[in-house]
Amino acid sequence: MVTPVEGKTVKAQIWDTAGQERYRAITSAYYRGAVGALLVYDITKRQTFDNVQRWLRELRDHADSNIVIMMVGNKSDLSHLRAVSEEDGKSLAEREGLSFLETSALEATNIEKAFQTILTEIYQIISKKALAAQEAVGSAVVPGQGTTINVSDASGNANKRGCCST
Repeated sequence: MVTPVEGKTVKAQIWDTAGQERYRAITSAYYRGAVGALLVYDITKRQTFDNVQRWLRELRDHADSNIVIMMVGNKSDLSHLRAVSEEDGKSLAEREGLSFLETSALEATNIEKAFQTILTEIYQIISKKALAAQEAVGSAVVPGQGTTINVSDASGNANKRGCCST
């Protein structure tokens, strides 16, 4: 997926396990190097919402501590079959410090917004890290431009000769 973020082109690789149990054994490979995650549940199936806590724990146990996580309630087009209120979703996301959005893949509602939101958050975090690293390098002493260090002793005996001088 390629999308513009703050005037820059951002390329994202997306992996989807669809929450299937058979992928649990290999999830640590998915987490390695991941900078963002969408935890998606089905608003018409309470069990998928209840599993969000377990997937969140998996992410926090195996992914980088700075990973950006967004919780997404999908199938908002089926609100008449809703088993999870939007308020429940918002509340859990808020408690866990996550972004939250409801989407409908069928109607393409908020899908682009979900990706745009998480990619913007990731971009901002990475940009701040890059800027901090640049500033750290800028304030460091660069080899070759060094600082003069006077190696004479404090008593002013810099001209005093040691044991082996002539």
